[in-house]
Amino acid sequence: MTEAISAEIFRHLVDLAALELDESEAEYLRAQLNSQLKAIRELEAITLDDAAGITSHGVPYTPEISSLPRDDSPAPSDLADAILKQAPEVDGRYLVVPDIPHTELA
Repeated sequence: MTEAISAEIFRHLVDLAALELDESEAEYLRAQLNSQLKAIRELEAITLDDAAGITSHGVPYTPEISSLPRDDSPAPSDLADAILKQAPEVDGRYLVVPDIPHTELA
């Protein structure tokens, strides 16, 4: 079986991620990624009975053992001022973060 991630594709991914890897690190990571993809393909090849239900931690996921979803409702917090006091720089009620340098992709 051929490797899913060739050396050329991996170099392209490393360039996109702006990583600096020496040749041995790059080859090690490429081999690891290909091993993980191979394991995923092996898992995908396992045929499952359609009657098998979804499980969580090996326990069938049924309404009887599952908690009901909580209401997702917004609530005010008293922590906003304490959080802002810890920030190195604020502008009104906003946190100021440093600009992240980037390069334009062609």
